[in-house]
Amino acid sequence: MADSKLIGFSLPENPISPLAWIMKSTIAKRLVGQIGDFCVDEAIGKANTLIEAMGWIRRFRGKTTVIKLGGSLLDDESALMHILLDVIFMESVGMKPVIVHGGGKAINRALAEAGIEANFVRGRRVTDKATLQVVQKVLAKDLNVFLTEEIERLGGRGMNLSFETTNVLFGKKLATDPEEDLGFVGEVTRVDRSVIEGLSYTDQVPVIPSMCEGANGERYNVNADTAAMAVAQSLGAEKLVFLSDVNGVRRDKENPDTIIHSLSANDARQLIEEGVIDAGMIPKVEACIETLGRGVRKIHIVDGRLRHSLLLEIFTTSGVGTEIHS
Repeated sequence: MADSKLIGFSLPENPISPLAWIMKSTIAKRLVGQIGDFCVDEAIGKANTLIEAMGWIRRFRGKTTVIKLGGSLLDDESALMHILLDVIFMESVGMKPVIVHGGGKAINRALAEAGIEANFVRGRRVTDKATLQVVQKVLAKDLNVFLTEEIERLGGRGMNLSFETTNVLFGKKLATDPEEDLGFVGEVTRVDRSVIEGLSYTDQVPVIPSMCEGANGERYNVNADTAAMAVAQSLGAEKLVFLSDVNGVRRDKENPDTIIHSLSANDARQLIEEGVIDAGMIPKVEACIETLGRGVRKIHIVDGRLRHSLLLEIFTTSGVGTEIHS
């Protein structure tokens, strides 16, 4: 056999015929080329996604979006990480996200550990002094700090706003029927928007627990939905996003494929009258309609368990949840 070096290549130690070796080399090169083409196609697809998002990014740059983060999602480690990554992305492209969070499941666990029974009246937690201490520790300390630290760990900048740092929610005891006294349960009557806006203008994400302070320093537990609405109204938010464990308003509540992607306030009222929107979704949708009338432009109900649901809802044409508008 001729010296392989004379024809410009080296044969393997266990030689095969030169023709077979050349054919194998050619096939390998083609495979590498196909992989390269695949990588280019994938990159082009990503670029197209960015181009689609560009119009939405320009539209919402400098605008405030209030995100209500529910207690059930705080127990889902993967979902929470992707939500916070979405929030960091939003801030990075010039939006001003604000997080308002609850923590019902974590509160229930802490109450059980303390030997305190959890009681509810019409969906609201009865909050006596002992319960209030647990609620304050879970919401204003543990979860509030945890969410802020997670934002920092993932590469963003967050600031926890609570009784332990700077409180921004003020209110009073929630008025109820005398026979249904809920204890230390309140409603927000004033939001210190200057503190929130100051943080947003310095590229930080405010993280706010659903508690408020009374005129004499009393502490109150507040429903996270209503707290988020109060913050959105005060800031004149472009959007208020409710992240939950349902994908939005459905024509058939048992079938997620029947989601209604866009609803006007009038359409929503009609669906309530027809019984399409019923049960626990009624007070949420009614509150959304009321909030629209107080300066918030659009409200979204989105399944936060869906990976990157925030970005998909805000930066794509079709969205993945229900948008309610005036």
